[in-house]
Amino acid sequence: MFEIRIICEPADSDRVADALETAFKAGRVTVFPTRDGKRQRLYLTADHAEVWPGPEQAYADAPSIHSELDWIAHTLGTTACYSKLERGFYLRKAAVLDRIALADGADYRDDDTAYIAAKFVVVLDDAHADCDPRAYVRQQYALMAADGH
Repeated sequence: MFEIRIICEPADSDRVADALETAFKAGRVTVFPTRDGKRQRLYLTADHAEVWPGPEQAYADAPSIHSELDWIAHTLGTTACYSKLERGFYLRKAAVLDRIALADGADYRDDDTAYIAAKFVVVLDDAHADCDPRAYVRQQYALMAADGH
């Protein structure tokens, strides 16, 4: 996270603030007049904007839903009760539930299930508390796939 300070003409304040919000994940903009009172100082905290791949991009090379469900069932069936599973398991589970929720014929229960599984991954990673959990799963799945896992 970093702070940005910009001095601009009052007529440009809204345009500059909008451009910053597009380029960065920005907090609230605070506006103060400059000492001479002719321009404005804009202050905000910002973070680099995240790139969130869409489902088509994130799951382009993913195994079929049936294959992923078989893998999940096999993993659970061969793991001792109350065993802590690796992050990859929870990521793949959240991704397949996201894909099911996106499928034709999905209903609100599928969306809820996908959201809960994705939120678990966000909490597990201790990251992006304010992001869309399903978008985060898509990003992380795409990164995992790119790494060859």
